[in-house]
Amino acid sequence: MTQFVVEDLERTLAPFRGDASAILRALHEVQSELGFVPDSALDVIAKTCNVSRAEVYGVFTFYSDFRATPPAACVVKVCVAEACQANGSREVVADLKAQGYDVHTRKAVDGIQVEQAFCLGNCALGPAAFVNGQPIGRATAESLLAAAREVSK
Repeated sequence: MTQFVVEDLERTLAPFRGDASAILRALHEVQSELGFVPDSALDVIAKTCNVSRAEVYGVFTFYSDFRATPPAACVVKVCVAEACQANGSREVVADLKAQGYDVHTRKAVDGIQVEQAFCLGNCALGPAAFVNGQPIGRATAESLLAAAREVSK
């Protein structure tokens, strides 16, 4: 769902009304509901939590998992934390970039968006990755793109 009605969003965020400590939870709720956090939702969250828009924006921009635009049909997250780097994630990222998928841009290519992540909790099978939330161990650029293309069908 990429469009939203402010009243619907206000109802969704009602449990956080007046709770300044709920900014992060409210952002998660919006992203869960819409797939991303549109700019206009920041105002609704600020009003609901009784905080400034700047406070909401600060939390929103601090965490890299929040997105301001709808995600691609398939999102691939490659772990770039130390354990996965030791097991070859730098090479996976470089191989993906050579094929046009840059973890730093979040730009979708053929409906596939590749992002970096910092620890996916699958260190024993590094380099670890997720393809639309499904874990992939001992990832290679080829295995990730094959899985992503399968999901994108």
